[in-house]
Amino acid sequence: VGKRQVLIRPASKVVVKFLTVMMKKGYIGEFEIVDDHRAGKIVINLIGRVNKAGCISPRFDIPVSKIEKWTANLLPSRQFGFLVLTTSAGIIDHEEARRKHTGGKILGFFY
Repeated sequence: VGKRQVLIRPASKVVVKFLTVMMKKGYIGEFEIVDDHRAGKIVINLIGRVNKAGCISPRFDIPVSKIEKWTANLLPSRQFGFLVLTTSAGIIDHEEARRKHTGGKILGFFY
């Protein structure tokens, strides 16, 4: 039995977008942004799906042709897990980036 909720601080637009991708994929429940007139906090409701989430720093450039290589390196299998990229089409997962045929910079991953 893991935690039900986690607190992330400071909140940022990038973190919020990253969490939105995770929520769309059904890895986390709702999250709420707490404005404390400073950098802010985010409270996330977990549903026990996330095994690992990581951030890649520096944000390497990934052209469409190299997405496959990065998924192979970072994710445990081809069936599940997502890389999160920041592209000209916004912050999206690697499958959507491949559909839109756009590369970008890698932010992180989760599975």
